[in-house]
Amino acid sequence: MSKITITGIDLAKNIFHLHAVDSTGRQVKAIKLSRLRLSEYLHRSEPVTVAMEACASAHHWGRLCQLLGHEVRLISPQFVKPFVKSNKNDRNDARAICEAAQRPDMHFVPVKTVEQQAVLSLHRVREMLIGQRTATINQLRGLLTEFGLTAPAGRRALHNTIPAMLEDLMKISPTFLVSCIRQQWEHIGELDQCIDNVTSQIEMHARQSDVTRRLQTIPGIGPITASALEAYVGNATQFRAGRQLAAWLGLVPRQHSTGGKPVLLGTSKRGDGYLRRLLVHGARAVVATVRSSPNVQKQDKTIMGWVARKHMNVAVVAMANRNARIAWAVITQKRNFDRNFRDQLANQLAAT
Repeated sequence: MSKITITGIDLAKNIFHLHAVDSTGRQVKAIKLSRLRLSEYLHRSEPVTVAMEACASAHHWGRLCQLLGHEVRLISPQFVKPFVKSNKNDRNDARAICEAAQRPDMHFVPVKTVEQQAVLSLHRVREMLIGQRTATINQLRGLLTEFGLTAPAGRRALHNTIPAMLEDLMKISPTFLVSCIRQQWEHIGELDQCIDNVTSQIEMHARQSDVTRRLQTIPGIGPITASALEAYVGNATQFRAGRQLAAWLGLVPRQHSTGGKPVLLGTSKRGDGYLRRLLVHGARAVVATVRSSPNVQKQDKTIMGWVARKHMNVAVVAMANRNARIAWAVITQKRNFDRNFRDQLANQLAAT
């Protein structure tokens, strides 16, 4: 039997399909294993290249394979799909993963550490709680509107007007509805407390990390965004330059060119939408501050130029793109952001 060099695994909850090939790409083994059997197989087999889709539980299995001496290659599912032959099933998916991993120009996803995944879990929980709070508030507004009770826009405005609205509701509706509305309002308060607790845990972790402290020196990046950047990007060595990080985050124009004619469309919106949204919101705050500030510094003239030439949203995305590139430099060079770094470098080059 030929020696196995690459093993593709189609991950699942209980049953895993495995496809192994030799150095020539010829199939050596194609089996399906249970979760326990897969763990035993990885322990028994010699160190090889193990390829998997970057999906649920992929980083867990990737860390296990690395501990056993295997080389791990995580591939984005969108890059595996073109290699699926014939009908789609778990067996063919494992074969496609194995074939995609052999491509020399394939992009791989770094395996996240336990700490990175723990921090990302906090962000996911916080995002879910905020979504639940927003949905509950919208439902509460809709129910009250059915009885002619409307509140001003904003969560704080609803908080200030809800006591009076409940008193008005008691006059025109049955008691059980008022009790239900009051319970929903108390539930919103509980969600507020849960969100504050998770946010404080994220901020506490951000204060303890050198990387997040350096990232917070960039205008428009606070503890939440810095924590998410560190958890997603890690040491950022998988990116050749800051522009590649910005492109990975979907903060560059989408291209649809043909016949030598370049056509640039809207932002590509690739990568994780949560991290991109944090960068865009931080950039929006910076742009709004610069526009309202009477004293425009030299570094802020670039932002004012964006606002003068383009739409406000275009200027915000451009600012987010720049922050992503600066974040890559801050992480890789292990130094704080310095507004005057470019001028200092120019003076040093002129002096030499």
